[in-house]
Amino acid sequence: MAGVFSNLLRILRHRWRDESDIRRAIPPTMLDRLMRRVAASEQRHTGEIRICIEAGLPSSYLWRGATARERAVTLFGKLRVWDTEHNNGVLIYLLLADHAIEIVADRGLNRLVDTGRWQRLVAHMGDAFSAGRYEDGLTQALEEVSALLVAHFPTLPSDDPQDDFNALPDRPVLQGDPLLKE
Repeated sequence: MAGVFSNLLRILRHRWRDESDIRRAIPPTMLDRLMRRVAASEQRHTGEIRICIEAGLPSSYLWRGATARERAVTLFGKLRVWDTEHNNGVLIYLLLADHAIEIVADRGLNRLVDTGRWQRLVAHMGDAFSAGRYEDGLTQALEEVSALLVAHFPTLPSDDPQDDFNALPDRPVLQGDPLLKE
């Protein structure tokens, strides 16, 4: 009975949240700054960084008891973060209703970075978010992910300037975006 009650509470918590919760946590001016930070980062490496923020999970995920990690992995594919030449895309995913943070890195980068490093990055973000400092947490995460990508996949002086390593949009994806529809 306790499991049914906690599932019902989770469903209500997710349905109660909407895009207005995202706008309060991440206002449009912050989205613009984050987009510029992603674009600046991607000038220094051949990876792709996407930020995705949802207030709550879609109903189909809630009914089957899916986790934030499952949603992040699905969005990693849906947003084409996996579609990089060197398999070095990274998704930073926030699920406000569950206070969940997920980092999904493609295999090219993930094989070079130990699990503890990703866990520390998520913990730093969680500390900032708990204090209501979303921009600080996301900026720090972007800097840490960028440092990893620069260390392992830097753009080189010999790279052709015509090469477009920035194949994906830099703007964070928010709940309500058609890309996130089921």
